[in-house]
Amino acid sequence: MSKIKCNHCHLEFEENIMIKEENLNFCCKGCQGVYHLLKSDGLDSFYDKLGNKTLTPPIKLDSDDITKFDSENFLENYVSKTKDGFSQIDLIIEGIHCAACVWLNEKVLHDTKGIVEANINFTTNKARIIWDEEKLKLSEIILKIRSIGYNAYAYESSVADAQASKAKREYFIRMMVAVVCSMNIMMLSVAKYTGFFTGISKEVKDMIHIGEFILSTPVLFYSGWIFYKGAYFGLKNRMLNMDFLVAFGATSTYIYSLFILFGAKGESYFDSVSMIITFVLVGKYLEVIGKKSAIDTLDKIKSSLPLEAVVVKDNEKKVIALNSINIGDIVEIKPGEKVPVDGKIISGNGSFDESTLTGESIPIYKKVKDFVYSGTINLDSLIQFEVTKSFKNSTFSSIVALLEDSLNSKPTIQTKAAEISKGFSVTILSLALMTFLVWYFFGIDLGFDYEGTTQFEKSFIVAVSVVVIACPCALALATPMASLIGISELAKKGLLFKEAKFIETMAVASTVVFDKTGTLTKGELNVTKARIMDDNIHKMHLLYSLLDASTHPVSVSIKKYLETKYNLDIKKLENVKNIEAKGMSATYKNIEGKEFELIGGNVDLLRQFGIFYKFDSSKTVYLFAINKKVIATFELEDKIKDDAQELITYLQNKNIEVVMLTGDNEQVASKIANELNIKKYFSSQTPISKANYIKELKKENKIVVMVGDGVNDSVALTSADVAVAMGSSADISLAVSDIVLLNSTLKSLQEAFIISNKTYKYIKQNLSLSIIYNMVTIPLAMAGFVIPLVAALSMSLSSLMVVLNSLRIKMK
Repeated sequence: MSKIKCNHCHLEFEENIMIKEENLNFCCKGCQGVYHLLKSDGLDSFYDKLGNKTLTPPIKLDSDDITKFDSENFLENYVSKTKDGFSQIDLIIEGIHCAACVWLNEKVLHDTKGIVEANINFTTNKARIIWDEEKLKLSEIILKIRSIGYNAYAYESSVADAQASKAKREYFIRMMVAVVCSMNIMMLSVAKYTGFFTGISKEVKDMIHIGEFILSTPVLFYSGWIFYKGAYFGLKNRMLNMDFLVAFGATSTYIYSLFILFGAKGESYFDSVSMIITFVLVGKYLEVIGKKSAIDTLDKIKSSLPLEAVVVKDNEKKVIALNSINIGDIVEIKPGEKVPVDGKIISGNGSFDESTLTGESIPIYKKVKDFVYSGTINLDSLIQFEVTKSFKNSTFSSIVALLEDSLNSKPTIQTKAAEISKGFSVTILSLALMTFLVWYFFGIDLGFDYEGTTQFEKSFIVAVSVVVIACPCALALATPMASLIGISELAKKGLLFKEAKFIETMAVASTVVFDKTGTLTKGELNVTKARIMDDNIHKMHLLYSLLDASTHPVSVSIKKYLETKYNLDIKKLENVKNIEAKGMSATYKNIEGKEFELIGGNVDLLRQFGIFYKFDSSKTVYLFAINKKVIATFELEDKIKDDAQELITYLQNKNIEVVMLTGDNEQVASKIANELNIKKYFSSQTPISKANYIKELKKENKIVVMVGDGVNDSVALTSADVAVAMGSSADISLAVSDIVLLNSTLKSLQEAFIISNKTYKYIKQNLSLSIIYNMVTIPLAMAGFVIPLVAALSMSLSSLMVVLNSLRIKMK
């Protein structure tokens, strides 16, 4: 029975099972359906991109299997929400073989109604899909992917760790085979090269060649399989990569040496074949170790959480998995145990070690109504708390997710380096071919000769040396190695970068804009002077109630002050309004139906409501009025953070402009600015005016870093090139920030600038080193001064040089 090819998957099948249409042949109804789906959607150009490559036939759809993707448990574990309210998931797409597969999947997904964004990483087959749940179910997305012949399942970080461990183990085994064989080859080579000077019989020389052949073959085809595989996928995508250069150089030398082995005139270079693979493989192994180290950093952080927790329900205690804990559950933790999820203490009090989040070694005392955060350690008491966030959304899980994203991201300079290296291999092969032709046809002889060497051999060996010595791997390693180490070091110091690109942005920043309260100052306002004109207890109840409706540091501080003086209750207020950067207003009706207008805030707020009350102070001022009559005034002061002056001085010494924007009045702003030697500051700023100021700076082509609390300054933060949130444990503000300082100290912000500058400096050094290396060594190889053995060694040394230079980021 003859075999024919399917018009969709290109696989051969028996003619008797064919599904035939006019001029079309299909092996199954699945392929027939996919073919017509692509045709109807105008995507039939896929087959032009596919060429002669084959595909996996469409997966048979299983309705029972597909329902799990819409289950509440699955969605809770794997789906997150974007800031725009859309759903987001990371999937691994199975069956992707080439760029055409990526193109097809992305095209089909983009054309699916309800999908907002779909990006697929060809290297990892990881797809990030963002969609509108109101228009499309996740199961429908999976069905769409399956309908065109691929499969998809949820991505888990443990998969990345397993793959990294597997890659490390595989590289190590291949490298050790290469090392052992190469060491034995070198012993034989010592005899061969000694005989070259002292004399050696043809029989002995042939035996040495046979021994080298036997030992170099597993090195090339087992240890070197990694390079063949990389070269194959590169060629499939019409790209000549570094793996192609290594495979081409080693294979060419191996084939030439076989001719010598079987009687041709000249010298064999099996030792060079072995050494090319071994040295480059060592460089590759170092790269794998670097990547595994970054993932290990992540694992070390993850491992600090328990897998289960004790939940108290109906006076019974049950041990359940963290993923099964719901908001509102009561969790019990004993002394020495770690907090599994975020919550609010309802029973007990004690000290908590929050160093895993903030880096602060001093324990924090917590009591009933205080919040506890996942990843922290209960030191000395039995505590029960009510769960306020699910495991997935808890502080610690959010930090891990952020770290995973940052380790997978690329800085801008890496994209530029990738563009440079794209044409590198083509250039090197062209130079190698030109070198061979010039040497062969012009008979160049620079002393690279010994008895029996032909002109072809000289020309060939010099050309191979050019291919082998060129090092795109050093260029390719220059940025990712430094970025991985930089991100890892930053994470150890409690500095969370959402993306690696912010390392570069911070390193070239020209202006740093600071919020004042909670950023340059401790954010712990203390009432230094209070004047109560009417201390009627009923009016104090109303003041206390208005303060309770606000989370602003001024309101919180005055509320605490009143609690030390009075025993007050919270009254039900109506029409509560927050007036940005000024204060609050509300109304209150008593049991008799009489209405009271309440206003609390600064002098500007009272003036806005027609209350002209003169009050001069260099401190933060809060005035409280009922029915347009001021009944209480408060003066508050916030102390400057201990490390603020050191940071400001550091930035100014680096010629970085420092600006302070604050909602406080001129007197308070000028006092803080003068103490910190900040020459440019602006008072009475609203969130909108702060954002507008940053936009004006960017129009002047300044690279702006904004440092704020991540909530009140959210508009300004999103306007800056880099948004830095002072990550107080209560709200680390991951949504609005690019960088989070978990310990909220300005010392850590200084560390962020220092490490970013070091990382960026070493990235540029790595790129410079790799470019200079190639500029120097390639001409030397073309001139015939470098044999393949030395070329392979110098190529690996250039990669090692880049790795070791990157490791200097860890040094103080």
